Amino acid sequence: MRMKYVLLSSVVLLLSALGAAGYIFWRHPLDTLAWMHRRDLKNAGMQERMITTPFGQQAAWIGGSGPTLVLLHGAGDQAGAWNQLVPALLPHYRVIALDLAGHGDSEPKKGPLPLGTIYGGLESVLNATNDEKPAVILGNSLGGWMAMLYAYRNPARVQRVIVVDGGPLKGERPDLVELPRTRAEAATLFDNILDPGTPRLPGFVLDDVVREAVTGPIGRMTSLGAAAMEPYLLEGKLPEMNVPVDIVWGDADRLIPMSYAKRLEAQLPAARLTVLPRCGHAPQQECPITFTRAIMQLLSQPVPESKFAAKRETRR
Repeated sequence: MRMKYVLLSSVVLLLSALGAAGYIFWRHPLDTLAWMHRRDLKNAGMQERMITTPFGQQAAWIGGSGPTLVLLHGAGDQAGAWNQLVPALLPHYRVIALDLAGHGDSEPKKGPLPLGTIYGGLESVLNATNDEKPAVILGNSLGGWMAMLYAYRNPARVQRVIVVDGGPLKGERPDLVELPRTRAEAATLFDNILDPGTPRLPGFVLDDVVREAVTGPIGRMTSLGAAAMEPYLLEGKLPEMNVPVDIVWGDADRLIPMSYAKRLEAQLPAARLTVLPRCGHAPQQECPITFTRAIMQLLSQPVPESKFAAKRETRR
């Protein structure tokens, strides 16, 4: 019993030293990190804009000038996920970083979250914010899926897609589909998301991941079942894709492994694979320097050429 009070006193002293900010971070680490990342967007020169759509109010961070480049985050994340890439983009592009529907500040805030709502919110925001010239769309995980789906359905409005550890094909790890219910299950999930050399999340953050899994966007999406997502897959349709695609992949990603990236590359008419060493599923956060360097290099290069055009040239 005495040891219990000694430990409790130590925690109280630590939280007192850190102040209110430390206490909030300890109780709500994911929300605190999201707030910090969104503050980074604001400090970089972006402004949040709320857009009225048939799918509710949607939030988009907009800044910079030049050709339009759209950023789409992964499931359960928000626009602040791009906080370390945005400063490199703003001198060259008009950047639009969305909170996908049901994420961040975008509605709906509660209830089931159909994939159709997420896609519809994206399409509505781009209709309201994009200019007449085709845009570059860069998406991670779920954002990559939505980027490719939008480009497939609206090829005249997209110059190129950069898909990062995601896509519109069925996944290859059904053993990781279930949401984590315990700290141990959350730790296993992140073991598959992160490179082995990346420091692991502390226990209190893993506990917040478990809480968020129940009520957050991912839980709201998966509550509808896998069958509800089937209409938004592009299985067997990628050879019809009329937009060039750069595929950027962390070689340590075991949630959506490299074999998935190679399936994309093999099926797309115009695709190029860039592998990021010692990076996992969300390289924009895990290894931002390597990721930013790779993205800026790709953007400075011509779009990937069509395999069919290359074959015609060979015949000549």
